Amino acid sequence: MAVEEAERLAASGQAVAAAELLAAAARGGDADAAMLLAVWLLRGTPLRRDLPAARTWLRRAVELGHVDAALTEVALTANGSGAPADWPRALALLRTAAANDPVAAAQLALLRAMALDDDGQPSRLAAPETLSAAPRIVRHPALLTPAECAHLATVGAALLEPARVIDPRTGAWVAHPIRTSDGGAIGPTREDLVVRAINARVAAISGTTVAQGEPLTVLRYRPGQEYRPHLDTIQGAANQRIVTVLLYLNQGFGGGETHFPDAGVTVTPRGGDALLFANTRADGRPDAAARHAGRPVTQGAKWLATRWIRAAPVDPWTIT
Repeated sequence: MAVEEAERLAASGQAVAAAELLAAAARGGDADAAMLLAVWLLRGTPLRRDLPAARTWLRRAVELGHVDAALTEVALTANGSGAPADWPRALALLRTAAANDPVAAAQLALLRAMALDDDGQPSRLAAPETLSAAPRIVRHPALLTPAECAHLATVGAALLEPARVIDPRTGAWVAHPIRTSDGGAIGPTREDLVVRAINARVAAISGTTVAQGEPLTVLRYRPGQEYRPHLDTIQGAANQRIVTVLLYLNQGFGGGETHFPDAGVTVTPRGGDALLFANTRADGRPDAAARHAGRPVTQGAKWLATRWIRAAPVDPWTIT
């Protein structure tokens, strides 16, 4: 088959020949070949990343009936990867996919329950609750519904791996005993319309744009796991993390409070609540008073999602 032969060629360093083989097979009606070529172009290996070209081959795979390609195309259409963001078209594509795919149908049902305008933006938000003025710490009760929380946990569960932190010396993500949870970032290809709408809600409550947010990261803390006191800012970053939004996805576990020792604020997680706090002062410098910790979980499992928001837009395909 073309896919197997292309993978063999790529493994032997013949990526161009492999891509030509996949393209020919895709033009001849091979959906898997079209999808693999799109994946290579999205991933940036073994071919150079080319988002517009990837979208072309994704469209071909969808035309040939590839279910996963359809959901990927929906996500990229909404978040503007390889072409301008187009929520109405993404929603129309999801409706088409939902006719034959129960996963797409479930996502569509969740979207129909959301209060969204024609561009996927939230049409109403509940009143926030200020917990601290300096540093700014605000709780947004019931920002998410139980079904939305479950969706984020389900998407994130497939991505979990030992959580990492950014090494201030190198800028690389590394394992560190300060943070002992499991986590996974929901990148552009997995940012389905439910996730996209939630990211838009996070942008609305923080007074920022969706483009300023790093990919939403889902975290799971099991008994004994914690995140010791730390700041979310990145030492020396040109585009600093100015705001963090925590989305608590469940409750009923022991421990796991979010604690701000300098502000004297301790928040007990409630499923669906969001906690927003500023990481920087008015002059843009890191605010030491925003130091916080995720206290150890003592029983059960704590699930949450974190959205780190930068001062300026970020490229979700290249951010590290």
